[in-house]
Amino acid sequence: MSNLSKLEFVALDISGKSYMSWVLDAEIHLDAMDLTNTIKDKNQASNQDRTKAMIFLRHHLDEGLKMKYITIKDPVILWNNLKARYGHQKMVVLPQARYDWNHLRLQDFKSISEYNSTMFGIISQLKLCGNNITDHDMLEKTLSTFHASNIFLQQQYREMAFKKYSELISHLLIAEQHNGLLMKIMKADLLVLVHSLK
Repeated sequence: MSNLSKLEFVALDISGKSYMSWVLDAEIHLDAMDLTNTIKDKNQASNQDRTKAMIFLRHHLDEGLKMKYITIKDPVILWNNLKARYGHQKMVVLPQARYDWNHLRLQDFKSISEYNSTMFGIISQLKLCGNNITDHDMLEKTLSTFHASNIFLQQQYREMAFKKYSELISHLLIAEQHNGLLMKIMKADLLVLVHSLK
């Protein structure tokens, strides 16, 4: 029988790898349902609200975790047990995210989109661990990691004095698209030239 009610976000798996993003998603959804109080210590939530919160939380746990905590009926106890079990994830994720940030270089990517996607993945991990990355940080990271052969281009972009990372990325994406189109035209012209010489 198929699951009749869809998940609002990915269920927490027993490995706990997604715990930090799961907590954020759960808090946002509980807040939207006016049930945030149910996961706070010494709360005065009604039995009905506690039951709603438990149903919601259990719905977003994988089967192994549901079985592990099957006898728990109070959402704050479940919440605290999960925190005790997986709260260390920040100490696991943060060093890797910092390493990835320190070694992120535009020149190592084949496309601007790939670089941009990787950057936002790293930033998400850092933010979940409480580290804030500003637009200035992202601009500096991008501009300082141009390939050495593009130093003149890097200087041109610096002189544009972007205030927002999104503005720089837009310019880079447009330039990349134009370069790709130019390369296609040059290849087509080269093919025409080769055929005309035969």
